[in-house]
Amino acid sequence: MLIYIVRHAWAGEHGDPRWPDDRLRPLTEEGRERFANVAKELARRGCEPQIIATSPLVRCRETAEILAAQAPGKPRIVPLDALRPGSNLAALLAWSRDQQADQIAWVGHAPDVSLLAAELVGDCQAAIRFSKGACAAISFDEGLQPGAGELRWHATAKLLGC
Repeated sequence: MLIYIVRHAWAGEHGDPRWPDDRLRPLTEEGRERFANVAKELARRGCEPQIIATSPLVRCRETAEILAAQAPGKPRIVPLDALRPGSNLAALLAWSRDQQADQIAWVGHAPDVSLLAAELVGDCQAAIRFSKGACAAISFDEGLQPGAGELRWHATAKLLGC
């Protein structure tokens, strides 16, 4: 199985009075355009999630929609409370094991995405930095368990030329 971990793309500023409820803070227009380019490059390089789980917060949901629009097969998007800020790895793993998919993407928030990636590869102290719109691919040969993953790659928008 392959798990893609994606940090949401560029959103409006935290604390902006236009979004007193931070859960409703959307991506910026520039963030949408830039992440669309990231998603195209990821798809071109073989990123093909069959299902995308996302935090239900607007900025993550919008990021997931852009990722799905560029991915082959147009994967379905599933909002999961386990990806809200303060992510629940046990719930994410249980949900992912129940899916009929070889490739799944999780779209979430910082610092959670960094912590999730570190736990999956077995080094909770690892500092895996996810800039906005970054994606990591972690493979599992012997079952989806904490510490059983291998970091295959980690790509940022800058690295992809976006």
